[in-house]
This record gives sequence, C-alpha cells and structure tokens, in this order.
Amino acid sequence: MSGLAVLVVGALLCFYGIRSMHLAVLAAGFGLGWLIADLFNASVWTLVLFGLIGAVACWVVTTLVFKFSAYFIGAITGAMAGAKLAEVLQPGDNNWALSAIVILALAVAAAFLADKFRARALLWLTSIGGASMILTGLGGMVGALDFLRHPDGGFQQVVATLIWIALSAAGWIVQRRLFPDKLGLESAS
Repeated sequence: MSGLAVLVVGALLCFYGIRSMHLAVLAAGFGLGWLIADLFNASVWTLVLFGLIGAVACWVVTTLVFKFSAYFIGAITGAMAGAKLAEVLQPGDNNWALSAIVILALAVAAAFLADKFRARALLWLTSIGGASMILTGLGGMVGALDFLRHPDGGFQQVVATLIWIALSAAGWIVQRRLFPDKLGLESAS
C-alpha cells in the first residue's frame, strides 16, 4: 500500500507537476520527506509521517515566500533527485554525510536553475523528482523490482538509472504536450 501512495504522488509530479505550483509543492515536499526517510529503511508509518511533514512544511515555506516559489520548488525537487541519486550511488548501507552532501548539492543547483529558467527548469525538475518517486513506489510494491528502490552495485545501478532517465524524459514529454501554455509555447492544435 505504501508503494502505491508514493507511486501515485510521483506520477502526479512527473506527469502533471508544471500544471499546478501548489500540487508540485505538496507532491515534491511529500516525496522529499518520504525519500529521505526511505534512505534509512524507516517503517511505513515513519515514511508517511515524514512525507506529510515534508508536504506541509514545503507548502508553508513556499506560500510564505511565494515570490521565490520557483526557487523553493527547484530546491525541493532537486533534493528529491539528490535523495534518489544518493540511493543509487550507495549500494547497501547509506552514509549520512555523503547522502546529505549529494542532497544539498542537487537542491542548491536545482534552486538556482529554477530561479533563472522558471517553467522550463521546473518542467525538468518535476519530471525527474516524480520519476524518482515512481521508481521508489514500484520497488516498494513489487518485490522483483526492489532494485529500483535500493539498487545493489553494478548492473542494478545502471538499469535503475536508465529507467529513471527514461521515465523522467516521458514525464517531460507528457507535460510539455499537455501544458504548452505554462511554458509559453504555442499550442500544437
């Protein structure tokens, strides 16, 4: 059940994130809380609690500083990607320090990209962040796909990364086609 919740939230963010800033903030915050707790094999209720705290905290902060919302959404989705990247880069037990460095580095980089390039950067960031949640959800739901959630070294890391890239690209394509007005593009109709 927990994998399904993450899968649904991830799909919303990956394929619908650019449509609504509020949805993007809530989904990204939930995903950030969940993925950080999941790095350390927390229980289902702890994962849900961290997800809900992340969603509310991110929404409150973004609402309070709405002028900088693209910056904060970029930071949140960048941190989500960082959490997934930390999981992919560290087979087995995860190191807190290395995880924190990867998450923080991607959060800061994504925040600056989102602030500078706005909707175009957020399109990529919501697709990448949502895809990371989808992989975590699939890994939690289907035992044979657990390597998408916690890849071991070598082949599993490569396969999980390639699937993450493909799913992110699919999210980018879907959002770009569904919401050209949010990106300032002419509609294809």
